[in-house]
Amino acid sequence: QVHVVESGGGLVQSGGSLRLSCLFSGSEFAKYTMAWYRQTPGAQRTFVASVTPGNILLHETSVKGRFTISRDNTNNTAYLQMDDLKPEDTAKYYCNARDGPDTGTWGQGTQVTVSP
Repeated sequence: QVHVVESGGGLVQSGGSLRLSCLFSGSEFAKYTMAWYRQTPGAQRTFVASVTPGNILLHETSVKGRFTISRDNTNNTAYLQMDDLKPEDTAKYYCNARDGPDTGTWGQGTQVTVSP
């Protein structure tokens, strides 16, 4: 059974950086598309970035040039490097692992809070 566990969230000032990690277990990591989503209270979970097994990257428009998704198939981990953070980036960030058209597996999330 696939599991993903997020880490690396915290409190940072505007303009600061954080790196989120998503540790994958339970199957062959290299075959999964890994993605990051975020959610604020009362709102829907929204897409942030994804990386395919072939290392094709996709970033949501508002984070392009500031956030970078990557994967390390040796360590079964996906990362989200977040630079130039803004207060509007404050959210709970979730990792998703998917190997087909279904919804995939979600982690419990990690909170990111950016102060003005």
